[in-house]
Amino acid sequence: MPEPPRCTGSVDAGELRYSRAMIFAIEEINNSTELLPGIRLGYQIHDSCASVTVTVHAAFQLLNGQDPVFHPGANCSRSGMVMGVVGESGSTPSISMSRVIGSFNIPQVSYFATCACLSDKKQYPTFFRTVPSDQFQAEALANLVKHFGWTWIGAVRSDSDYGNNGMASFLEAAHREGICVEYSEAFYRTNPHRKIKRVADVIRRSTAVVVVAFTAGGDMKVLLEELAKDPPPPRQWIGSEAWVTDPHLLMFDFCAGAIGFGIQKSVIPGLRDFLLDLSPSEVAASPLLTEFWEDAFNCRLGKSAAAGENVCDGTEDIKTLQSPYTETSQLRITNMVYKAVYAIAHAIHNAVCQEKNFTTRCDKNSRLESKQVFNELKKVNFSQNGYDVSFDANGDPVAFYELVNWQKTEGGVIELVTVGYYDASLPMGQEFSINRNLSWVEGGTQVPVSVCTESCPAGTRKVLQKGKPICCYDCIPCPEGEISNATDSPDCIPCPREFWPNAERNVCFPKPVEFLSFDEVLSIILAVFSVGGACLAIITAAVFFRHRTTPIVRANNSELSFLLLFSLTLCFLCSLTFIGTPSDWSCMLRHTAFGITFVLCISCVLGKTIVVLMAFKATLPGSNMMKWFGPPQQRLTVVFFTFVQVLICTVWLVLSPPFAMKNLTTYKEKIILECALGSAIGFWAVLGYIGLLAVFCFVLAVLARKLPDNFNEAKLITFSMLIFCAVWITFIPAYVSSPGKFTVAVEIFAILASSFGLILCIFAPKCFIILFQPEKNTKKYLMNKN
Repeated sequence: MPEPPRCTGSVDAGELRYSRAMIFAIEEINNSTELLPGIRLGYQIHDSCASVTVTVHAAFQLLNGQDPVFHPGANCSRSGMVMGVVGESGSTPSISMSRVIGSFNIPQVSYFATCACLSDKKQYPTFFRTVPSDQFQAEALANLVKHFGWTWIGAVRSDSDYGNNGMASFLEAAHREGICVEYSEAFYRTNPHRKIKRVADVIRRSTAVVVVAFTAGGDMKVLLEELAKDPPPPRQWIGSEAWVTDPHLLMFDFCAGAIGFGIQKSVIPGLRDFLLDLSPSEVAASPLLTEFWEDAFNCRLGKSAAAGENVCDGTEDIKTLQSPYTETSQLRITNMVYKAVYAIAHAIHNAVCQEKNFTTRCDKNSRLESKQVFNELKKVNFSQNGYDVSFDANGDPVAFYELVNWQKTEGGVIELVTVGYYDASLPMGQEFSINRNLSWVEGGTQVPVSVCTESCPAGTRKVLQKGKPICCYDCIPCPEGEISNATDSPDCIPCPREFWPNAERNVCFPKPVEFLSFDEVLSIILAVFSVGGACLAIITAAVFFRHRTTPIVRANNSELSFLLLFSLTLCFLCSLTFIGTPSDWSCMLRHTAFGITFVLCISCVLGKTIVVLMAFKATLPGSNMMKWFGPPQQRLTVVFFTFVQVLICTVWLVLSPPFAMKNLTTYKEKIILECALGSAIGFWAVLGYIGLLAVFCFVLAVLARKLPDNFNEAKLITFSMLIFCAVWITFIPAYVSSPGKFTVAVEIFAILASSFGLILCIFAPKCFIILFQPEKNTKKYLMNKN
């Protein structure tokens, strides 16, 4: 027969406190007149040594009823029947135990096994627990990390059911929240030192400031001892309840600022006195208490002491002992043990006791089966010392955690401070609450930043870095014409057609509307020249009218001269219609006025050119040409040529007239308010007709430029037409290539330049003679061919 497994190592003082708390609760129930009156509960305590093998051996002992170890003096009538099991502390031993005793419908209530896997009722049908499942804690930890804006974290876990399942739940919740994990390392306290060192080195080399540790207290102690040899850069530790509330780990001051969730603190009246009330005889009677006493006081009890060892007799003052056994200021897991015992007691009470006439009576002789206790345990719902106890369909309690923070006092001592809570029974979004200031890594007061990449500001978009997690990205400015108005925007959105982004590319503003307005310097200059040119034409007309009887005025066809000056005045003034806000009416007016006035002007010049040619032909013997081109024919010529242009403009206006439009294509960042041509054929027909007349006039003037005369007007017309044609030939490419309002400015410049060319070339020499050389303004001088 194989030898039963034995425990090695020293007594865990914390676990001893849990077992003593169970005894305290059982004695409290046995002394109660309300719960199980007249019935006493018995118990057996087995040490699992945190070993699966020992745990399974203990489970079989419970089932077989072998080696009963009852409370001294207990009077149990049915000592062999196991109604329920309180335990285990760890998830892995609890899984092993549940697989053994679950087949026999024996309920198991754990006080510290938090693995979410144990909520699976198909595998563990009789398992209950008073401590919340790690599923809730994993969700709470993910919410905590998200709350503080950490998206780049490291993760370490115990290589056990507790750590592996808990971390798996956390990573799943973290992924849903958009949190990325730089590394995830598993280890166990019994791993070779090189494995522990490798995990510590990973933490040291990492870029993630926040480290989430889902580990058991013993495992965490081993890791922190390794890290303490060469402390890493500042790290913000986020802990699970298994280690973050362990008072023995507060000695690692480089973890100051750690935060995590812990089981709710509680008060159990009378427990501390019970724990400290250990008589010498009681200590001597229990091998477990003897071992604890000797370890705690570093001595040997009684006669077992060897030479040179300290001897103690059990009368030492346990109140002065600094030990997890005597630490009752923050009862957390101990209260879970207390609840577990009371839950089983209430289930037994509901199975064997009835209330009649406000009196509770229990049948102590009824044959109670563990299955009955199991069924009643599902329904228990009571309150003990102000703490509610109930189980859901998975055997889990309502999840309630305290948010705890490692804060350093003025004396440099780290203490555990409750700074908030997490209540899973509250509506979604309200479970998490912080009610006081937190202390962060290295005692800081500002929330540390732990991101792979800083948030992309508005005006940029995220572009993932190839081969890296989604939290690692580059911030690319939005393309031209697009914005993003939120941080970490994955895409930029285009502005509406008439809007354009600001410099930061986070807001769309209406595009500025551009046109040649009267308040611009360029417009003012052009308007001054336009009005000045019109005034110059009027002044010239006044000079000609004042000297209308002089030979130089009469010799140059005064009627056509006055009509030409009138048309030039209109040409100068029509350029004003191109300035200002374009409208449908102004667009039609500017193009038709320009076309008609210039044709009228060129027609007059053409008439004057023909008159020069006819006058020369009339001087030849036998010629009577002038009678065929007298004043009536001259007027008719001007009217005919002008009427053709009027007809072209009328057809243009009727079929497809010019109209005001918003040009959104020339410039992306602004709107050009301009006149659309309507029909390009109409515009170029108008312009082409003016050009045709100008070329025709130029050719005739060239032919007449060398005719013998002391004052040949054809020379002046030649120069004026040369300037006119040069201006309009250069106008066409400039007009096509000029952007926005400068297109209009070029058109105005061409009108003014050609108008000034005509008035200066044709009329300036005549006005100079009239005003400053009157001796030449004689018939004799004009007729002198020398």
